[in-house]
Amino acid sequence: MTVEVHITVTRTIRPVLSGLDFLEHGADFEAAISATGFGRFHFCLLAITGLIYANTAIGITIVSFVLPAATCDFKMTSADKGWLTAAPMLGMVIGSYFWGCLADTKGRKVVLVSTLLLDGFIGILSSFVQILPIFMACRFVNGFAVAGAMGICFPYLGEFQQTKYREKILCWMEMFWTLGVILLPLIAWGIIPIKGIRLESGAFSYDSWNWFVAACGVPSLLLGFWLFSFPESPKFMMECGDYDDALACLKKIYKQNTGDDPDNYPIKSLKEKVRTISVASQSSQKSVRSLSMRKPKDLRRLFSEIWVQTKALCRPPYLKYTILTCLIQFGLTTSYYTLMIWFPELFNRYEEYEQRFPNTTASVCDVSGIVVKDENSYDPFDCLKTIEQSVYMHTLIVGLACIPTSLWLPLCVHRLGAKFFLIFSLGVAGIVTVGLYFVQNSTQNLVLSCIFEALTSLAISLVFCVLVDLFPTNLRVMAAALSLTAGRGGGLIGNLAFGYLIDINCVIPIVVFSAFLFIAAILCFFLPKTGQEALD
Repeated sequence: MTVEVHITVTRTIRPVLSGLDFLEHGADFEAAISATGFGRFHFCLLAITGLIYANTAIGITIVSFVLPAATCDFKMTSADKGWLTAAPMLGMVIGSYFWGCLADTKGRKVVLVSTLLLDGFIGILSSFVQILPIFMACRFVNGFAVAGAMGICFPYLGEFQQTKYREKILCWMEMFWTLGVILLPLIAWGIIPIKGIRLESGAFSYDSWNWFVAACGVPSLLLGFWLFSFPESPKFMMECGDYDDALACLKKIYKQNTGDDPDNYPIKSLKEKVRTISVASQSSQKSVRSLSMRKPKDLRRLFSEIWVQTKALCRPPYLKYTILTCLIQFGLTTSYYTLMIWFPELFNRYEEYEQRFPNTTASVCDVSGIVVKDENSYDPFDCLKTIEQSVYMHTLIVGLACIPTSLWLPLCVHRLGAKFFLIFSLGVAGIVTVGLYFVQNSTQNLVLSCIFEALTSLAISLVFCVLVDLFPTNLRVMAAALSLTAGRGGGLIGNLAFGYLIDINCVIPIVVFSAFLFIAAILCFFLPKTGQEALD
């Protein structure tokens, strides 16, 4: 059964637009969003979605500074550190699909706001936790929330863009990820080394690293409240059949971009392409957005909608792209999140080694083995040392190294294509990962870490850009969620494995992670060229 909805508003179009009289009979989304212009609203939208993306970078990698800073308070072994880094990944595995389903049925904005407020509240709450398993549980919830924000911000931003701007605007999101990677070590450097702010009362203690964790939770709350002032995606509202709301939203965007009266917006009616109506719409006249999760009848319809959309992703013509994006995300994310979360720990171990054995070269594997073996003899939980200043500096340099690629991508993506950048970044990142085995000092380790971060973070943003074009509106966020689930599942396995293997045989994870990156690069050859057509 199909339905075609037309809303006609009788109004005379100004003479200057007389050549567009056909729009009186219903404009498609591309014509409607183009008529709003490109200006203030789009820049504000890029700012908030970009800051949300930067905030996810902070939320995902915050554990990398908690590891060395909280080792003494929590009495953590390397295996415990592996579990702590895996906790948010497990949350992401579960949260990605959960939030994706809600975003494709209830709306992008409401889910984004929910994830941000949940992440901020739990992040601040976790800073007061004194027991490691409970702290892990809090980081699990943070990962659960962050997964939703990360998977939705790209589709939400992309669904407000004209075709000619969409790919370039989405690629500018990479610069915000870089901003997050730069801000994290600056926040850590500004708070964790501070002496004299430790609070103690009996068994309770609140040290500088606790203040750091709390500080990282504040941006989520601020962004969540700011997002209330933004509209729901008009493309999503049209997909749900809410044409009145979509038209009102487009008029507001037109006013913000042009400063003109919204009644002068040239589009007077909206027309969506003929499509199969949703399960929810077949059962009721109510839009799927209006279904209440508190009413059993509406909840059953909502689950029916989710199930139908999930099956659609697992059938042609989308099955091929679902499998490809999931496999690419798995290979990329397993390598990226595991190594990036552990880089500060590796920098710390190199610093320890070079202080004890000056003018001596050693590989990453040798350093890890020697430092851990030596530490276990007198200070297994690092209670007698602090994080070296160079660790913060090195992590900051890794973030700054991403700036050139972040600028290169949006400036050249139309000329070279997202597919080229994906293949290039994944292939070179695989070579760099192999090179980690051959480094002989902290400087070489830092250089390769910079190249690795710059290229793999580029690839992560590009996968989201491609996803926006590969799937239709009613499946877009869910497709991103499935790929995120695959990726975070890999990150979970990778962090658990790395926590055990780094002290035993670190050659194995290096070989495995580089192989994953090479395989992901090969799979990208099977992706189509994107960014040339209007959104489905």
